[in-house]
Parts: sequence; structure tokens; C-alpha cells
Amino acid sequence: MSPGPVTDAARLALSAATAEGAVMRTEDVVRWLGERRRGNRFRVERIPLDRMDGWYADDGTGDIRHRSGGFFTVEGIRARTGHGPVRVWEQPIICQREVGILGILVKEFDGVLHCLMQAKMEPGNRPLLQLSPTVQATRSNYTRVHRGARVKYIDYFTGSERVRVLADSQQSEHGSWFHRKSNRNTIVETDGDVPRDDDYCWLTLGQIAELLHHDNVINMDSRTVLACVPLPDTGEEALHPDTEIDRWLEAERARRQVHVEPLPLSAIDGWRRGTHTIDHESGRYFRVVGVSVQAGNREVTGWSQPLFEPRGLGVTAFLTRRIGGVRHVLAQARAEAGLHDSVELAPTVQCTPENYAHLAAGDRPLFLDQVLAAGRADILYEAVHSEEGGRFLGADSRCLLVEAGDRGPGDDAPSGYRWLTAGQLSRLVRRGHHVNVQARTLLACLNATAAAGR
Repeated sequence: MSPGPVTDAARLALSAATAEGAVMRTEDVVRWLGERRRGNRFRVERIPLDRMDGWYADDGTGDIRHRSGGFFTVEGIRARTGHGPVRVWEQPIICQREVGILGILVKEFDGVLHCLMQAKMEPGNRPLLQLSPTVQATRSNYTRVHRGARVKYIDYFTGSERVRVLADSQQSEHGSWFHRKSNRNTIVETDGDVPRDDDYCWLTLGQIAELLHHDNVINMDSRTVLACVPLPDTGEEALHPDTEIDRWLEAERARRQVHVEPLPLSAIDGWRRGTHTIDHESGRYFRVVGVSVQAGNREVTGWSQPLFEPRGLGVTAFLTRRIGGVRHVLAQARAEAGLHDSVELAPTVQCTPENYAHLAAGDRPLFLDQVLAAGRADILYEAVHSEEGGRFLGADSRCLLVEAGDRGPGDDAPSGYRWLTAGQLSRLVRRGHHVNVQARTLLACLNATAAAGR
């Protein structure tokens, strides 16, 4: 019998197993990124909030808005929950009601799928230039509310060009800082000629996997799309079947509700508004700042905007262990004020440790101390990655996969936690709004570790 047709999942798996591409060598990518930085003018300068061109504070509420009515706003909320050491709090939050596009265009070279990746400047990233998806654009950007240049390659994702869709789902953004923000995460394939811009390069999934082991090379938007790649189902037996995980997650969503009400930004308790920042009176959490930006290779070469700046390095980690010979990760059902359904699957640990340093040991995030104390032999993966550089300033997280072994929880995980395989996480990602953005980053890193044989 002749073999059946090669599936898209098998073709993507071949790309993930291909460590060197047909277009650019992996070792040349970091050098190329450096050349793109030097070939363009980039500058980010802090400015007073009232000097952000095109932005204003609403007279009645103090909310920060753009004069076009597009892009996003910074507003206030009060959140209430029945769980955790803090049950009621108020905070600024980003409201961006439009759905953006995060899209990777793929094409075969020498029989292997390659991804068209962009060297994109984001004002909040360190370094400023990182590898982003082919298209990373809000609706305001690709409909040109800014009256700037057209978003390159956008036609492949809006129906103007003929493509094959390999993945397409809506995914949440950071639930602590965005209010119900979603982006369309999509991967499409073309077999036509694609004009290549100087700020773009073709890489296999295997090359991207290798680059994920470098600090701050692959940006957050790329990582979330990579988590949506439909790799082949290995058929590995999970500790809990998918139907059991579904029931457990729905029960957690019913149990761990977060009730959110809007507040004027000028009225939120515990926050101080100065000329340059909006800060929490404790000095913890994050602050709202204003920046002026110059970027020679963006659709608009200069603009101003507010950014959220966290106060410390984040820690995002999965504890992992083999159960029945199969690699599992310990996911938590985490409630966040800005999520559509209040609860999504999150890493074992997801926090900024400095925000909990003043609390008693029993109120610190579960497993945080175990992750921070992990020795080199127990760390299967570690890299520092930037969060969303278009809205957050210097928001870096230490991303970890930590071998729990006998020191981790057993097969019966604590309430609110479950052991899942990478395959189960991948299936839930493709359904949308089930796996949060931090866990999607770690899933991309877990797949990269497996692809690299590490």
C-alpha cells in the first residue's frame, strides 16, 4: 500500500526537527538582528504623561485616551475575589476592545516549511529589536488609524491573498494588565512568490526553537503563535484524560470567580498620579509611564504612548516530572481580573517575587520557593523573555522548566492544580481562551526543548 498524504502536523514536525534552514543559518540570526538595529534609528525617551502627543486625560474620569478614539485606553477597575491573601483591590488596566492579528506566514523551501519572521522594534522591549511574527498589528494599526504606512504582508491574513490556514484561534493577553484583550493567533501557508523585505527572514521551526534558548530574541507575540502550532499527537497516555481536565477547569471557573467593576482612573484607591508616573503607594506592582518613540522601520516613525512598567523581574515556571514515563507539567487554574472567563490554565508559578516579599510564608505563591531554590541540575530550561513590548516597559520574565522529581507534588496535585502533558496543553490552546499567555510561552519553550533534544 502506498503511504497516505503527509499531514500538515507532520510537515510542521519536520520543520521543528530541521535545525538549519535553507535561507539563513541559525548562527547568523543574532548578527543579522544587530545589523537591523544599526541600520535603523531607534529611540525611547520617558516624558511627562501630559506631554504624550495625541493622548489626553479625560476631564471627568482621568482615563487616558487617544484623540483618534482608537488604539487603547488606560482606565481603572475594582476587583473582588473569594481567594488569596488579597480579596479586593483597585488598579489601572489597559482596555483595548479591538482584536489584533498575530500571524506567521509559512512557505516551503527545499521541502521544509519556513516561517517569515520580522525584526520588529517595540518600545518596551530590551533589546528593542526582537523576532516577531510576520504580522503583529492591532486593528487600529492595520486599518491605518495612525495614517502611517500599510502593514507589510497583511493581505495574507485578511483574505486578500490565497492561503491555506494551518492554525487560527483567539487567545487572551495578560489578564493582570489587560481587560478582556484578545488577539487572533494564526499560521497560514502560501506556495506563491513572497517579496522579502530587509527586516524579515525565513526560519524553520527548529531554528526558532534554538533561538528560544537565547535571552530576549523571540518576542512574546511569536511565542504565543508558536504555541498554536498543531504538532502530531504522540498518543502518550496522560495522568488525567481530556474529559476530566475539561470538567475540572469548568469547576474551577465556577469556584474562582473574579468580579470586576469599572472605576475612574483618577479615583482608584492606593495609586498616586504624578507628572511622569501613576504609582502604587507601596512602591510595588507596576506604574504607568509616558514615552516618546522614534523607530525608522515602523509604519509610523514617531509617536507617544503610555506603557505599564512592572517593578521587578517576573518568574514564570512549570514544575515538570515524568508520570508513567510521560513528561507532565503542573498547571494551575489561575484567576485574573482581565480574562474573559476569569480562569485559564497558567504556569505552576507566575508572579513577580518582590510583590510578595512583605507577606507571611503561607501567603506567598505556592511552589515559588521551590522554583527559586532549584539547582542547575534540576533546571531543564531557562531564559529571560520580554512580555508584550508594545504596552509594557521592561517587562521581563525568567522562564523556567524545573524538574520536580520526588520533591514535587505527587499524582494528586493540590486543589487548583493538575498534571497535564504537552499534548493536552496544545489541544487546549487550539480551542482558545483556555491557556494563558505565560503558559503558552512555556509551552513553546517546552516544545523547543524537545525539538532541540535537550
